[in-house]
Amino acid sequence: MTATAMRPPVGTLLKTWRQRRRLSQLDLASDAGVSARHLSFVETGRARPSRDMVLHLAEQLEVPLRERNELLLAAGFAPVYRRRGLDDPDMSVVRAAVDLVLEAYEPFPAVVIDAGWHLVAANRGIAPLIEGVAEELLVPPANVLRMSLHPDGLAPRITNLPQWRGHVLHRLGREAHLTADPHLTALHRELLALPGGTDRTPPNGIAVPLRIRVGDDVLSFLSTVTTFGTAVDVTAAELSIEAFLPADPFTAEALKAR
Repeated sequence: MTATAMRPPVGTLLKTWRQRRRLSQLDLASDAGVSARHLSFVETGRARPSRDMVLHLAEQLEVPLRERNELLLAAGFAPVYRRRGLDDPDMSVVRAAVDLVLEAYEPFPAVVIDAGWHLVAANRGIAPLIEGVAEELLVPPANVLRMSLHPDGLAPRITNLPQWRGHVLHRLGREAHLTADPHLTALHRELLALPGGTDRTPPNGIAVPLRIRVGDDVLSFLSTVTTFGTAVDVTAAELSIEAFLPADPFTAEALKAR
């Protein structure tokens, strides 16, 4: 009862998400196919939205599944999106798909991360990247962004650290804003305070590379991200597989040799 009393009304939450997406009431009403008057009444609490309306507006606003459950609870409805652990029998297909993708990328590094950028799994190709990383940064739940930018992590070996930091911090800051996740906001603040500088000058190539010293070599990577595009489970929706692919022939040959 206390939690229910402290939860903001659904109209207030919807208004916050609308403003976060920089949409006017008229914009959202038009996109959702409802009247601006009705949307105004929902946001002010003069009208109680149906379960379907809450889900429809959340879809238009691209609200993450976890927060859609919060909207439903605030409107007086039960959550509809389950959150299963990866060891749940129902998640066997997801685990198999993740393992298949990780293995397919070898010998190139690939990691599985959750919504908080915690390391969930990795393939064998990650070994060269984490050489020399302090043990405390690898203790589960290890955060891959902290591992990347921390002075006791990869940072001393990243030869284009200011450029890579600028890319990582911009990406994290945008995610924190779009998801309204306080943990991501706190992580962004923490990483911003770490040394290393930032350089957001557009690179000459097609993407910001990760250039990292491995032994006597400097390897160069471009990253790609794979997600479950049709997930209706919170855990599956929040999983991402980030692969680091060779940005030049030298890196490709060096990894194959290892």
